[in-house]
Amino acid sequence: MTQDKVLCDIGFIGLGVMGKNLVLNLADNGFNIAAFDLSDEKVQAVIAQDEAENATDTPRVYGCSSYTELLSQLKAPHLIVLSVPAGAPVDQVCENLIGAGIQPDDIIIDTGNSLWTDTVAREKKYKSNFLLFSSAVSGGEVGARFGPSLMPSGSPYAWARVKPIWEAIAAKVDAETGKPIDRTKPGQVITEGEPCAAYIGPAGAGHYVKMVHNGIEYADMQIICEAYHVLKSGLNLTCDEIADIFAQWNDGPLDSYLMEISVEVLRHKSTDTNTPLVELILDKAGQKGTGLWTAMSSLEVGCPAPTIAQAVYARSISSFKELRTQASSLLEGPQLAPLSAAEQQQVIEQLHDAMYCAKICAYAQGFQLMKLAAKEHGWVLDFASIAKIWRAGCIIRAAFLQSITNAYERNENLDNLLLDDFFVKELNKRQLNWRKAICHATMQGVPIGALSSSLAYYDSMRSETLPANLLQGQRDFFGAHTFERIDKTAGKKYHVQWSTKGKETILVDG
Repeated sequence: MTQDKVLCDIGFIGLGVMGKNLVLNLADNGFNIAAFDLSDEKVQAVIAQDEAENATDTPRVYGCSSYTELLSQLKAPHLIVLSVPAGAPVDQVCENLIGAGIQPDDIIIDTGNSLWTDTVAREKKYKSNFLLFSSAVSGGEVGARFGPSLMPSGSPYAWARVKPIWEAIAAKVDAETGKPIDRTKPGQVITEGEPCAAYIGPAGAGHYVKMVHNGIEYADMQIICEAYHVLKSGLNLTCDEIADIFAQWNDGPLDSYLMEISVEVLRHKSTDTNTPLVELILDKAGQKGTGLWTAMSSLEVGCPAPTIAQAVYARSISSFKELRTQASSLLEGPQLAPLSAAEQQQVIEQLHDAMYCAKICAYAQGFQLMKLAAKEHGWVLDFASIAKIWRAGCIIRAAFLQSITNAYERNENLDNLLLDDFFVKELNKRQLNWRKAICHATMQGVPIGALSSSLAYYDSMRSETLPANLLQGQRDFFGAHTFERIDKTAGKKYHVQWSTKGKETILVDG
């Protein structure tokens, strides 16, 4: 560090893609940063980029070569942001900071994709050494640079210190319209609007909410990809034609960042072949685990989230490329009949409604999962606030989230989005087209797991009676698991003595 007399506001450890961009975002918003990374090359890179973007003669980012130097260059009590991979690296950095002399009133903010249970454990583990605060970050590298969505949780005392910093660097939305206020240039600062940063709750709550955000993201992406598959394989449209359809849809209720980037990806031509790049990309999807964590949590909590789970399965099945190639030459599908222009247009309109309805179901599943998890863990989550901070900055940002905000502002105790008046009307108006789109894709042999599982979820939710009555009878037959009766007092358990001649039904335990 070249200017020893300058004490920095914030220490920053981890200068990868997200870390570097968060540092520059903090610098744009008036904070001095002491930056450290195990790679000196990354330290020098962020300093060089700051020098190139800094409109003043005063440095904003100072490089450090050790944890000890980092602490010595910070104002006390120290505030240190971590942007390191989840898991063991977080603990390694924490132990190194303890060795360097961090104090009990210093704050360490974990901004990585940590599993929420790890965050809870870490807060307890290090409570005598420092204050561990966590803040999930969404928006990718562009969001980190020009305004992410931030989901902080942990000590309210720590939040009081972090809040003005987080609200400064977060994405902003217009308070009247709910639309993002764009920030796209280095040095640009936005002070008006509502910040996409809000305190979520106790330790782990923020990372849990971010986990569910990512689960919804998986579902949203898969829904778009299935629509692309129907249009590409079912209607034999070109990538440019599909991009035009998506662009048109993005001007309506499907308006979202994911639709916007899908249009750009579909239109992009490979520089070496001048053909659509998407047609050259290997169809094997990667995943980092947060979608899987969401699906697993839904099973543990007992919250149905089939659209999210199916999106995870879709990525899994895509990884079996050789197996699919082998099966494609053996397993038969339907013969595709050509459609007229009018019939094609009808399919396109039906598919639009199917996407919108499936999207509603994916968000309904995610928000119900957060509600049930909050009850289980003793959190008090503000769902209107969560929807608000997802309106800009994050990957699932969409105009649609304003409707979710409105739903929870109308009824903060809403059990499921499918019960809100606005979404009831939207689903009722479009459900027939949804069904027709599913039928068409199925008869065309196009796999649409997310779209179809969403419809099954919708139909299950609107069914007063499900075949679980037969299932309970089966369970009682082979395992004496008992059942309740609709014509008897609620809570009373019954069992049929299936192995006896009379098969008498008896009351169990009272």
